[in-house]
Amino acid sequence: MIRDTSAQDRVLTPDPRQRRRRAVLIAAAGGLAVAGLLAWGWPALSRGLSTQGSSVSLARLTLADVERGPLVRDVAGEGKVVAAVSPTLYAGSAGTVALSVQAGDQVKHGQALARIASPDLAARLAQERSNADALQSEALRAEADARQQRAMAQGQLDTAAITYKTAQNELARQTQAFEAGATARAQVDQAKDAVDRAAVALKQAQALLNLKDDAMRFELQAKRQAFERQHLVVKDVERQADELTVRSPVDGQVGQLFVSDRMSVAKDAKLLTVVDLSQLEVQMQVAESFARELQPGMPGEISGNGQQWAGKVSSVSPEVVNNEVAARLRFDGALPAQLRQNQRLSVRVLLDRRDNVLTVARGSFVDEGGGRVAYVLRDGVAEKRAVKLGAQSLAKVEVLEGLRPGDRVVTSGSENFRGAERVTVSP
Repeated sequence: MIRDTSAQDRVLTPDPRQRRRRAVLIAAAGGLAVAGLLAWGWPALSRGLSTQGSSVSLARLTLADVERGPLVRDVAGEGKVVAAVSPTLYAGSAGTVALSVQAGDQVKHGQALARIASPDLAARLAQERSNADALQSEALRAEADARQQRAMAQGQLDTAAITYKTAQNELARQTQAFEAGATARAQVDQAKDAVDRAAVALKQAQALLNLKDDAMRFELQAKRQAFERQHLVVKDVERQADELTVRSPVDGQVGQLFVSDRMSVAKDAKLLTVVDLSQLEVQMQVAESFARELQPGMPGEISGNGQQWAGKVSSVSPEVVNNEVAARLRFDGALPAQLRQNQRLSVRVLLDRRDNVLTVARGSFVDEGGGRVAYVLRDGVAEKRAVKLGAQSLAKVEVLEGLRPGDRVVTSGSENFRGAERVTVSP
């Protein structure tokens, strides 16, 4: 039989005081653990209670800091070089066109570019000139007739004057003879009657001469007016004939040709364009929302090929096409060299500049809620705050009220908050 250690074992009775000490130590350790857990998780617990359990991931949001600095409002885009003066020439009459230049040729003001052969216009010009010559001849013949008729009327007047003078002399002799007793009273009376008849004839002759003068003056005036009217017609047809030679209105370069040599064209058909390269502008398309703020004279910048030039807005189109408005900038100073028609350049127009203002990056929050509400992120909670915004640029917006420098604003993604006052933002 093998001996074991059972003879050495003895039952120990636990001390009640040690049992109580152990229980106190365990309770104290548990309390400290609970207090530590509460201290570590209380901020998250309080945020969860205050945000009513709503939470949005930070990856779904775009944030921006509120800063103090300058706010530059401008319009930037791409523009193309266009000629400020680029007239299109048209055919004044129907005919066959003969071109004297080709596209790209340098031309001077008044230089002949094309000639239109129009037999119909040439025939009409000859006819109108013939009519004018005929009317001129009629006017000259009417002047000759007027002089002849006036001479006849003047002769009648002179004869009546002589008759009247003779009657007066006869009356004087008869009166003298009657006073001397050499003649009878009846002869004196007859002499008086003769003077009266001569006076009436003289008066009629004078009136007839005046009437002849008036009638001849009116007739000659009508003849001259008819000739002058026909002369104006001839001048107009001569102008049309002169326009058959198409001349350059400016110094420049031939642009696009719309017809070919020896081609028959209709009246008012497009022939070619002339580009004045001494007056170039840059045209850009501007969104309708910014177009209302553009005004002629606003400063701008034009850049391209590693260079930059100052410019000014010269004109803004009053017409909106595809939600855009065409604006043109003129170079402020000497025209840069080596520019070409339709060359692409970068354009920037300064609308406004404000220094030392609160700004934040522009985002969808500007349009949501009418720009009166923004969410500010602090300690993992996005808090809804009333704001007041001011001027806006393409990249930034001015903050007038509701935000302070350093605030982090949710610029986009706030639609995920569903209008809640406070929302937890999880990393």
